Amino acid sequence: MLLPVALSVLVGAASQRITGMGFALIAAPALVILLGPFDGVVVVNLCAVLSSLLILPRVWRQVEGRRLAWLLPPAILGTVAGAIVAANVPGPVLQVGVGLLVVVALTVTLVVTRTAHTATGPAPAIIAGAASGFMNASAGVGGPALSVYAVATRWPQVGFAATAQVYFIVIGSAALLGKFIATGWTWPSLDPAAWPFVIGALLVGLLIGEWLSPRVSHRVARLAVIVIAYLGGTAALVDGALELLG
Repeated sequence: MLLPVALSVLVGAASQRITGMGFALIAAPALVILLGPFDGVVVVNLCAVLSSLLILPRVWRQVEGRRLAWLLPPAILGTVAGAIVAANVPGPVLQVGVGLLVVVALTVTLVVTRTAHTATGPAPAIIAGAASGFMNASAGVGGPALSVYAVATRWPQVGFAATAQVYFIVIGSAALLGKFIATGWTWPSLDPAAWPFVIGALLVGLLIGEWLSPRVSHRVARLAVIVIAYLGGTAALVDGALELLG
């Protein structure tokens, strides 16, 4: 069991370094299956925050503070709203709704951005932050909403990848804090001896991503972000639908 856990963490960390996002979307499905819903999600959240913390010093100069200032406050409010909704609405229903929203929004955005029009101003950032925070707390998929915003505003990949690290650190820490408070500060039951392997896989994944990052064009990285966003939305939609049908 330890090898697939480590591989999931390694691939997720490499994706995070190359594209700016994707750790949770790539690592979460396998870790939830291998470790269980609670342990899997908490390990993903912990590793995702640590991954962004380690990446941040490498990209700090490209962080766009103005965009961050518009994204984070509504994301935090959205996290609170999402947690409340998640406590009162069945999980599968939420997943289907969020999955549909992500897929439809991303598709419409890709069609619209083929024209000369580009979304501008603080309003798109506020909407994206609120949607991302809400989706992260309610269904565990906060990244795709940020991708929709990046595509709609034609946000350059370098600035997006750097700014996203600060963003994910904040909303990931908020999600962890909420989970620990809700469970009486329960720590994952993962064998203590397994943690060095998990952290080691995270570091190796970041090193691989660091090596690949300058060798991957910005266009390919942006395409990967879009694909990851679609996969995240589709995964939430399919998983929720299967649970409803089951």
